[in-house]
Amino acid sequence: MIIEKVLGNLHELPTTDLAAYTGLHREKVVLPSAQLVKRIQRVTTDHGKEIGIRLAAGSADLRDGDILHVAETNMIVVSVLPTDVLVIAPRSVHDMGVVAHSLGNRHLQAQFFDASSEYGAEVMVCAYDHTVEDYLVHAGVPYDRQERVMPVPFRHAEHSH
Repeated sequence: MIIEKVLGNLHELPTTDLAAYTGLHREKVVLPSAQLVKRIQRVTTDHGKEIGIRLAAGSADLRDGDILHVAETNMIVVSVLPTDVLVIAPRSVHDMGVVAHSLGNRHLQAQFFDASSEYGAEVMVCAYDHTVEDYLVHAGVPYDRQERVMPVPFRHAEHSH
């Protein structure tokens, strides 16, 4: 089977649409975050079924909850593995700027969340790196190491000097 488009996302469907999937068995394609950016890949479901994913150029990255296939009694859904991350919570705008500048110089990808997010505070999140952790300890910046399913994958930003 080759999947060429995402049918929707379980986390974003209105309750009325979600009801259409109630009772269907959910077969999962379990992926690490890094695999979400690949448009073409061969994957195996948690039931051992091999499927191909071939999304059109320009398609959005895969996300946790994406519906890849629906049949009479079964559906195939993307399930993303948690990522080892550092949740950084600087005490001031100045500290946030200094930390963001330092991480930017290392070309690390970061995601930013506000107080209304699941973090409950304004934080910057980056993939775990022991050198970043050492920097945060040395700089006295509050952080917490966590396993999180990220809403979007960390993506390398192309640049040149």
